[in-house]
Amino acid sequence: MIEEKFNELKQRGETALIIYITAGFPSLKESMNNTVLLSKNGADIIEIGVPFSDPVADGPTIQHSSEVALSNGVTLKKIIKALKKINLDIPLVIMSYLNPLLAYGKEKLFKDMRDAEISGIIIPDLPAEDSNEWTSLGNIYNIDVIFLIASTTSPERIEQIVKKSRGFIYCISVTGTTGARDKLSTGILSFLREVKQLTNKPIAVGFGISTIEQIKLLRNDVDGIIIGSRIINAIKNQEDIKKLIRKFKQATKINNV
Repeated sequence: MIEEKFNELKQRGETALIIYITAGFPSLKESMNNTVLLSKNGADIIEIGVPFSDPVADGPTIQHSSEVALSNGVTLKKIIKALKKINLDIPLVIMSYLNPLLAYGKEKLFKDMRDAEISGIIIPDLPAEDSNEWTSLGNIYNIDVIFLIASTTSPERIEQIVKKSRGFIYCISVTGTTGARDKLSTGILSFLREVKQLTNKPIAVGFGISTIEQIKLLRNDVDGIIIGSRIINAIKNQEDIKKLIRKFKQATKINNV
């Protein structure tokens, strides 16, 4: 379903708008309502973050949302159960650190994700070298296992990761943790072009992207743009999410000035 979505958008001259939200923030019910709202107002793929007590790749905004979700008693089991109840016509991707997944059980996890119509999974602390069991289960249950690449990743490892990753390749736009930033790394475009030369698979860029100007800067060199902390802040501050997502989606249209 993820690959189909990218193909559909490419034909329309659009870059995918991929939105991250933390499940359970500000509550599990509200996060599910927001998932539906996002899907109806421009999000092409939604990344559902599983709250974790030690989210090493995440900055203060997503850390805070995880803390709130955990204090609400949200678990991976509850998240999957809640996702089963909402019917979306866009792909859903789970993003989780290894510990909650291992506690759940690998085979059961993939089976339950398939039953909940989840299309992919991102595991930030899973090295590609140790991922064979995960990718095998992904192939069996038709769930894309998506890997991350940073600008500091060696060319040899990039080649290995692009071979393993299915659905899309997640390129990290900045060094450090997630969080909205005023400026992106100066070498970001050359890094994205380098990855693009190594694969025909879709590439998406995330970490730090928060403005329409940044989307317009990046949209011609990637297949997808991932926005997370900016959305979490908008939810926290009770902004008009519908209006914000529509503006972001408009900016992903390649012919739109």
